[in-house]
Amino acid sequence: MKKILGLFAICSVVYIGHSQEGYQEITTGVPFLLISADARASGMGDLGVATSPNAFSQQWNPSKYSFSEREVGIGVSYTPYLRELATDISLMNVTYYNRYSERSAYAFSLKYFGLGEILFRQGINDEPIPAEPNEFALDGSYTLKLSEQFSMGVTGRYIRSNLKLQQIDANSRSANSFAVDVSGYYQSEEKVYNDFNGRWRAGFNLSNLGPKIQYDEGGQESFLPANLKVGAGFDFIMDQDNTIALSSEFNKLLVPTPKDFDGDGDIDNTDNDLYNNIDFFEGVFKSFNDAPDGFSEELSEITWALGGEYNYRDVFAFRSGYYHESKKKGVRRYFTLGAGFKFNNTTIDVSYLFSTSNVANPLENTLRFGLTFNLGETYYQY
Repeated sequence: MKKILGLFAICSVVYIGHSQEGYQEITTGVPFLLISADARASGMGDLGVATSPNAFSQQWNPSKYSFSEREVGIGVSYTPYLRELATDISLMNVTYYNRYSERSAYAFSLKYFGLGEILFRQGINDEPIPAEPNEFALDGSYTLKLSEQFSMGVTGRYIRSNLKLQQIDANSRSANSFAVDVSGYYQSEEKVYNDFNGRWRAGFNLSNLGPKIQYDEGGQESFLPANLKVGAGFDFIMDQDNTIALSSEFNKLLVPTPKDFDGDGDIDNTDNDLYNNIDFFEGVFKSFNDAPDGFSEELSEITWALGGEYNYRDVFAFRSGYYHESKKKGVRRYFTLGAGFKFNNTTIDVSYLFSTSNVANPLENTLRFGLTFNLGETYYQY
């Protein structure tokens, strides 16, 4: 059991990073929900709340589906994880959307995080017992255009974390929770400028709003990674063959900051008990004004990303981006590169990450892959 939890702790810590001394990083349960399962977005600095729609919009902003150019889309992605430590840890995603009318769309997705096979022994000479801990989330969303340029969506999510396995402990059980997302997306009409045409985009997504997740009856509960994404972008439509899209995005975890509640100079069990007594709904509002070092620390809890995509004839795309997190809260900083290739109704996307931080990134030196099938009628954008 300790090996399972130890491996999960490694994954969580590596993904969230390490804060500088004197500041508290924010950790949550099921952090795999924040890992990008979209090779296109991963090539642009892991942003996607205000980019143009694609099959994987479910993770970033489901409201974009109401502006999809194709009636039906199916996306499949594969992301190796901690490749330098193991070869069987990965994140997989399958998404299906259907824009069944001019104004409405629905989508479903499955996100699966497998931690590979682990062999357990109670004693050094015992026969090893194999176990395969895993986590997954099953989503369903509905989006509706409220005007010709703005849509909103709502998403329901079932989450299951199977880290405590009955092969090791007969009394163990999987942790379960549920969450909802509320999102919005704006896309302007194509506008004529002096030397090019252009289109503005903007979006937001309040995601993973739901009760804490708990593994043991009466044990400690963990916050879900509730998150606020806000972004904007602009498409430079140079001519009918060439388009350059630039986007920016800001993220903030809607989870309270751990701190010294009793004023004794350190964070101990008493502080942890008080922290754990905060419910998820109260924690969302506390997350905006509870940092021990005040407003400056609140600002340090906001991550930002910049990304760009060059598209030639909707056949080839080249992407790049940068992701930035404060040294006080995890120092995840990296550049990304990506490319997309379209053949008839099929699109292949790949991305690669270069860390610029002294903290190891679990996705460094890793290729991420995505495959999209675009089906059904075409909706033309104006």
